[in-house]
Amino acid sequence: MQVDMERQNMSFPTTFVLLGFSDHPWLEIPLFGVVLVSFIFTLMGNSSIIILSLAEPILQTPMYFFLDNLSVLDLCVTCTTVPQLLANLCGTESEIVAWGCITQVYIFTWTGCTECALLAVMAFDRYVAICCPLQYILIMHLWTCVWLAAACWASGLANSLLQATLTLQLPLCGKNTLDHFFCEIPALMKLACGDTAVSDLSLALGSIPFGIVAPLIVLLSYSFIARALLKLPSAEGRRKAFNTCSSHLLVVALFYGPSIYMYLQPQINNTQAKSMSFFYCVITPVLNPLIYTMRNKDVKAAWRRILPAQG
Repeated sequence: MQVDMERQNMSFPTTFVLLGFSDHPWLEIPLFGVVLVSFIFTLMGNSSIIILSLAEPILQTPMYFFLDNLSVLDLCVTCTTVPQLLANLCGTESEIVAWGCITQVYIFTWTGCTECALLAVMAFDRYVAICCPLQYILIMHLWTCVWLAAACWASGLANSLLQATLTLQLPLCGKNTLDHFFCEIPALMKLACGDTAVSDLSLALGSIPFGIVAPLIVLLSYSFIARALLKLPSAEGRRKAFNTCSSHLLVVALFYGPSIYMYLQPQINNTQAKSMSFFYCVITPVLNPLIYTMRNKDVKAAWRRILPAQG
């Protein structure tokens, strides 16, 4: 009898209670409106980028191929986390079943790691375009882009399978209340009642390629780009080259900043964790399409060609 009770206490809960932002009840209604609007614009913005780049030959370039992958990642993150957040904010559902929590852990970790790697690949693409323009088509041909994107997705999946599986195997001793708005690895690790040394080590090691190496690749790529820009004779040439990189730099800052703060800082409190997660789950996915399209002449021209045709 005692053994059965111990097993029950150590078993994985059938449901999890997500506290979300319930510690600030006055914030839930306005936050619901912000999240709902962001969710709609995220779906519209990222879907339109994918459709537009597939329909318009002028956008079928390596840069837009990687941007399509980024849009797919943003859609996956949004559709995995935001519906549960909306249900939590409107007070209809603060619980998530075990399979839903497990799905969130695996998919979010997969897409997050993949995006870290993809942003580094996109920086390399900009480096080749600016520093090696004559060899750009030869270096960044179709199969190179496909293999680079596949490597990003595969590495993200491998890290997700490792990190999420180790986390989900931690003994929770009946604890099922998460002070978060979705199931994320750091939040689940705080529920563990046993030794988390292996999971902590695995998370630290997994952060090296995605949280350290990938940003270093971005910094290295842009250091070469900056040096190449300074050598350009005309100010107009420098401005055009910088404009092709500014969107990516802004997206990198918006994504890497909160992510690195979240996963490389061991003693982050729950309020900070929820704020950082809210930023890269809700804010970043809605900003990415706007950042890449607002000043992009090719995208504007493609829209002008498509809209009259539909009208």
